[in-house]
Amino acid sequence: MVQRVLITLAAEDVVHQLRKYYGDLVFHQTARCRDNFSLICFQRRDFKLGNSDVYMGTIANCDFYTDQDQFAHWKYTQLVIDVINSRGSSLSLEIPLGLQFIPRSRVFTNVELLKLEQQGAIK
Repeated sequence: MVQRVLITLAAEDVVHQLRKYYGDLVFHQTARCRDNFSLICFQRRDFKLGNSDVYMGTIANCDFYTDQDQFAHWKYTQLVIDVINSRGSSLSLEIPLGLQFIPRSRVFTNVELLKLEQQGAIK
């Protein structure tokens, strides 16, 4: 099975730290403006799923969503969620730790795209 979203060990460690304090978490990648986006880690109870949100997978036992416009942009790529030292300006839960979750991407191979089609994940 081809996964649309993965997480690095470093980012997964941060998720475990956050979960100890905040409980269940969820990720959402949203468009901020035409050329930028924001990856936000929410407490599950604070996240409201919208009509245009698309489920992309689960990382570190956290659901990962994006909006339809961003999904159209990332449809042919796999996202790998990483963490960097940064004082980002997001509402994301890791920011007070001086960290920021960031997506790194790579284009799926033709074989992976075929598998995604067979999984019904490419329309």
